[in-house]
Amino acid sequence: MITGESLLASAGINIGVALILVTLFSIFKRHRSNADIYYARRISLQEEDNLYVNIPVLDRRQYYFRQFVPSLQWMRDALKVTDDDILQDCGLDPLVLIRLFKFGINLFVVCSVIGLCVLLPLNYCSNERSSDDPQSMDHFTISNISGGSNRLWVHYSCLCFITLYGVYLMHKEYKHITVKRVQQLRLLRHQPSQFTVLVRNIPFCDEHKAHGCCVDHFFSKYHPHTYRSCQILYEGKDLEDLLDMPVAFITFSSRRGATLVAQSQQHSNPLFWTTEMAPEPRDVLWRSLAIPYKRLPLYKITVLVAASLLTIFFAIPVTAVQGIAKFEKLKKWFPPAMAVQLIPGLRSTITGYLPSVILTGCIYVVPFAMIGMAKLAGYVSRSRKDIKACNMVFYFLVGNVFFLSLLSGSLLDQIGKSFSQPKDFPSHLASAVSAQADFFMTYILTSGLTGFSLEILQPGLLVLNCIKLHTWGRGKNKNPYLYSLPYYRIIPFICLFILIGMVYAVVAPLLLPFLIGYFALGYVVFIHQIQEVYKTTYETCGQYWPYIHHYIVIALVIMQITMIGLFGMKAKPSASFATIPLLIVTLLFNEYCKMRFLPTFDNYSVQDAAKNDELDEQNGLMESNYQKALDAYCPPCLRPASVNEESSLAEPLIL
Repeated sequence: MITGESLLASAGINIGVALILVTLFSIFKRHRSNADIYYARRISLQEEDNLYVNIPVLDRRQYYFRQFVPSLQWMRDALKVTDDDILQDCGLDPLVLIRLFKFGINLFVVCSVIGLCVLLPLNYCSNERSSDDPQSMDHFTISNISGGSNRLWVHYSCLCFITLYGVYLMHKEYKHITVKRVQQLRLLRHQPSQFTVLVRNIPFCDEHKAHGCCVDHFFSKYHPHTYRSCQILYEGKDLEDLLDMPVAFITFSSRRGATLVAQSQQHSNPLFWTTEMAPEPRDVLWRSLAIPYKRLPLYKITVLVAASLLTIFFAIPVTAVQGIAKFEKLKKWFPPAMAVQLIPGLRSTITGYLPSVILTGCIYVVPFAMIGMAKLAGYVSRSRKDIKACNMVFYFLVGNVFFLSLLSGSLLDQIGKSFSQPKDFPSHLASAVSAQADFFMTYILTSGLTGFSLEILQPGLLVLNCIKLHTWGRGKNKNPYLYSLPYYRIIPFICLFILIGMVYAVVAPLLLPFLIGYFALGYVVFIHQIQEVYKTTYETCGQYWPYIHHYIVIALVIMQITMIGLFGMKAKPSASFATIPLLIVTLLFNEYCKMRFLPTFDNYSVQDAAKNDELDEQNGLMESNYQKALDAYCPPCLRPASVNEESSLAEPLIL
C-alpha cells in the first residue's frame, strides 16, 4: 500500500522533473538552431520572416544572458488563444482535442468542490477507521465508512449529481461540436471531397477486359443529371504495365448529387458498387485502395487478434508494476527486497514513484504499435486509420492500465471468480477500486507533470537535431521536424483519466485535484503544440467526437457498476438498487445521442449539400469548385514526375 509519505515523494520528484523540463524548454525555444523543432508549423506556413520577433538571438550581445532566463510567456500566450482562433488556423479536429481538455476541467472542478467540501470530511470523520496505519490514505476514502452507515446516502447523492452533471456536459459538448461541424462543412464547401464519391468492387467488363467502361456506363445510365467524370485507379510502376483496379473516384456536378449516391445502395447485390463519400485528396491512403474489398474483413480480424495478443502480453509488466507498488507482498515474494528499508526514504521513492514511471514507460510504445497495426487493416484514409488506432489504444488502456492495475494483486484468482460468478463482478471491482486509489494518484502525477513536460520539450528531436547539426546535416538546408497531430496517442489517455476520475470521484475525492492539474497543464501544452509544432494533415470536421462521447459513456457506466458493488460491500443494498436507474438513464441518454447527433457525423445531409450548392451558384463558384474536383484524385502513378519528387521530399517529415 502506498502511504502518504510515498505520495509526497512521488509528487516532489514529478514536480521537480517537470520544473526542470519546462525550464529547459523555455530556454531552448529561444535559440535559432532549435526553431525547426519548436516552430515547425510556423515555418511550414512560410512565416520565417516573422519567426524571431521578440525572440533573443545569440549573436546580439545585449540579449545573450536573456537566452538562459526561464520564461512562462508561452503559457500566457496559450491561455489567450480562443476556440475560434484554433478553428480558423488549424481546423475542427484540433479544436475537438482542446474541447476534451476543457470538458475534463469543467467536470472535475465541480466534482472536486463536492468531493473536498462534502465527501472528504465525511470520510475522515467516520467513527470506524479502515486502517491502523496513521499514514494510510484510506482515511480519506469511502473505505473509512462503516458498513450499513446512513452516511453512504450522501455518497449516493453525490453519485447522482456527478452522473447528471456529466450527462449535461456531454450533451452540451455533443451539440456544440455538431453545430461546429455543419459550419465547418459550409466553410470548406470548396473541397473536392464534397463533389466526389469513392466506388469499390466495380464489376469486370468481359468485353473490354477492364473496369473503366462499366463505371462510365453505370453512372451515365442511373445518374445522368449529376454524373460528370470518373478516375479509375491503376496499379503498377510502368505506364505500359498499368492495370486498372475495381476502384474509382466519381466526380459529380453538385454536392447534392454526390451525397445521394454516397448514401444509397447502387445494386441489388450490396457487395457491388459500394459507395461512400471520398476522403480529402491529402487524406487518401493509395496503397490501401489496392486491397480487394472482399479481403478487408480478413485484414481487420487479423489486426483485432494482434491487438488482443498485445493486450494479453502486457499483463506481465502491469502485474510486475503492481508488485513493486505493494511492498508488503513484494517482501513475501522476494525477501531480499527488505534491504530497501535500510536506506531512509528509498522505500517511499520505490513504492510511490517507480511503479508509475515503469508503467508509463511500458505503455509509451503501445500507441505506435497500434498505429502500425491500423495501417495493415486497409483503411482508405489516414483519418480512419488514426481513429481505428485511437479505439484500439483506448480499449488497451482500459483493459491493462485500469482493470489489470486493479486486479493484478490477485490476478488469476480475481479473474477466475469474475468468470465463474459474473454476478459478483461489481463487488470484486469495488474492492479493487478502493485499494488502488493511491497508485492512480501517482500515475496521474507522472503522466501529467512529467509526460506533458516531455511532450513540450521534445527531447528526442533535440538530440537528433544536435547530432545532425554537427555531423551529416552541417551546412545543409534544414527542413522543419513537421509531424501530424497524433490523436491516437493523446485522446485515449485523456479519456482514460476521465474514466479514473469518474470512478474515484465518490470513492477517493482526494484524487480529483490531481486530475484538475493534469487537464489544465495538458490544455496549455497542446494549445501551444497545435499552434506552433504540429501540422493539420487532414480535416474530418469533428468525427473524433462521437468516439470520445462513447469513451466517456463507458466511464460513466463503469463508475455506476463500481458503486453498485461498493454499496453492496458496505451492506447498503438499497443504495445499490437505487443506482440501477442511474445506469439505465445513462444508457438511454447514449441511445438518444446516437439518434440525435451521430447521423450528422456519419452522413452529409442532403439539405446541407443543397444549401452549399445554392451558395456557390449565387457567388458564381460552382463551376470552379467542380473543376478543382476533376483533377484532385489523380493516382500517384499518373502524376508528373516533378510532383512525385516534391511529395516524396515532404511526406517523410509527417508521421
